[in-house]
Amino acid sequence: MDEKETVVYELKGLSRYSKDGCFVDMPEGWEFIPSGDPALTRRLKAAVNDYWVVKRKIGRKEFGVGLCVPKGLADGIAEQLKTERETPEYQRKLEAGRRRRKKEQEEYQEDFEQAVLLFLHFHDRYRELAAKLAKTITEFTTPVGSGTVARTQRIPIEQRARAAVIAWMRHNTTDYDHRYIPHIAGKRREVRRDLAHESLALLEAYRHGDDAPSDCPLQRVLNAAKQEAKPKLSKTPKDNGFWL
Repeated sequence: MDEKETVVYELKGLSRYSKDGCFVDMPEGWEFIPSGDPALTRRLKAAVNDYWVVKRKIGRKEFGVGLCVPKGLADGIAEQLKTERETPEYQRKLEAGRRRRKKEQEEYQEDFEQAVLLFLHFHDRYRELAAKLAKTITEFTTPVGSGTVARTQRIPIEQRARAAVIAWMRHNTTDYDHRYIPHIAGKRREVRRDLAHESLALLEAYRHGDDAPSDCPLQRVLNAAKQEAKPKLSKTPKDNGFWL
């Protein structure tokens, strides 16, 4: 943490903050600037010798929600940014950034889909099913901002692929989303662990090339998704050929 940075936590319904377990008030002559503009945040931090980072706690997670800085500073910097962002040079830089991020996302999706395929390791008999499953899981878990395990950088891509498959199967091939789980410490983790074992056992049949059960939830979900993807054509001749 930067030496000039002080971390405080917001208190719901109060104008005060919490720091090291104590109530603190914002220094006189300061104001709160909400998060949302990364460039503004960076420049505000660089422009002052002391500032507060305001965070919000939700369970064990923490989220930055803004800064507390001297009044009037943000308005001037925001005006500078507005002027810069209207220049052709900035627009070209912005477009180049979009192209770069799109390319990086496409490359990551390809790498992740391959990692999922390697984890599935289905028998050649089920090669088509493996490809369909890998594509479905990749499309669901890799979008930027999805908040899924596929987006984390804290574990290798192989572990991300394994975790994403198990999570997808838990929500799509089991009754997890509708199951009542008592509010007992460790119970939800226990249920998730048991369902993970069930999902891995289901995958083993496809890895060995065994006959799949007629009521296999995995194939049922994928077939249902395939049906939903088909275009629905209007009975009106002029509308035929369009997705309605």
